[in-house]
Amino acid sequence: MRFKSAKSQLGFAHIFMALGLVFLAVAIGYAGVRVFNKNKDRSANGQTSSSILSSNGSAESKAIAAGKMLSNNKCQGTSKLTFTHLPMNQSDFGFLIPYGDVIGGHVTPIDHEYFTPAQYNSPRDSYPVYAMADATIVDIQPRVTPNHGTDYRLIFAHSCTSLYYYDLLTDLSGAAKDAYAAHGEGVNLPVKAGDQVGMIGGQTLDFALWDTNTVLTGFVNPASYDAEAWKIHTTDPFPSYTAALRAIMVSRDPRTAVPIAGKIDHDIDGKLIGNWFVQGSGGYHDTANTSQDYWKGHLSIAPNVYDPSVFVISIGDFGGQALQFIAIGNTPDPATVDTNSGLVKYDLADYRYQKADGTMWDNMTYTQNPKPVATSDNRGCLLVQLTQKQLLKAEGFPGQTCSAISSFDSAAKTYTR
Repeated sequence: MRFKSAKSQLGFAHIFMALGLVFLAVAIGYAGVRVFNKNKDRSANGQTSSSILSSNGSAESKAIAAGKMLSNNKCQGTSKLTFTHLPMNQSDFGFLIPYGDVIGGHVTPIDHEYFTPAQYNSPRDSYPVYAMADATIVDIQPRVTPNHGTDYRLIFAHSCTSLYYYDLLTDLSGAAKDAYAAHGEGVNLPVKAGDQVGMIGGQTLDFALWDTNTVLTGFVNPASYDAEAWKIHTTDPFPSYTAALRAIMVSRDPRTAVPIAGKIDHDIDGKLIGNWFVQGSGGYHDTANTSQDYWKGHLSIAPNVYDPSVFVISIGDFGGQALQFIAIGNTPDPATVDTNSGLVKYDLADYRYQKADGTMWDNMTYTQNPKPVATSDNRGCLLVQLTQKQLLKAEGFPGQTCSAISSFDSAAKTYTR
């Protein structure tokens, strides 16, 4: 699977704290939204995740086929990995951002965790990055960004059923650097847990575990994610850590809700909650569409990454921008909205995170259980109506209160799963 480096989206790279007026430059890295090559022959044997799932064969054979697709056909075996080394030294990272946040062009819950740097304003290449488990680096993909430099994405295959990846490395090092110089993206480099593979600085490190024996059940239509085939296999990494490493990770994780690794799949068939895509847009990303702003067709209404009791409304095109809000009053619960609910209105507010002591979180230092709280009056209104179990009519009205809106107009869009 190939990374398309023609354009880098900032995504989490900049976070603006509306009340504190704190601008966190490169807080979460320059790869906030990844854009990948959409060529249909990008995967092993031309397969997609949905074609593998729907094919005849055993669960094991499907898992192996998925692993071969994700590893460029370089994986071997079916052994399960154990993480015996952290990706960064304990003193080099601050805290973990779990799976499932939404921000900017990351309209649907994010399918990777983030290791935050100890110092956000650190120079590039400040901290070494290590392999977490014995594996083979099967792909190194560069991203060149004007005025920023080159970042790297690495895929590690422990086997055809256990893989993991990093993104946002600011440089390669050691054998990984030599292998990339010799073979480019087509590397096939065995590494041991603890081997240094690169460097990072001034931004976060993306990380996720892919277990192809696992298929997430909270996506109503897995085929919608074919363009990012790993997404349906994104797995909780905490059980794969040694006990000692797991204790460290738990102590650095602001989230205490189960699963503490976070969650990205919230769809309930026939309910509003979860991910939606403009009808005819090809799901998460049409494999034939070279547009770099595919997220404009996304809509997500899902639990907050840190406090799942609060839901976040994430809209790919709200007055021309990808924006995230909480609903004033946090009601009605999207898990209860169905075809019998009729027209539903949400008044929208900006939000920040509040710490347990009532002060605002700076998003740069560890805190436990931050709570999303409104930081603005009404920013607009979202109208939604489930017309069928998997068809949603929706329209945003920036700058207007829902009390002033009685119905959809011609700008309303139809979404599906």
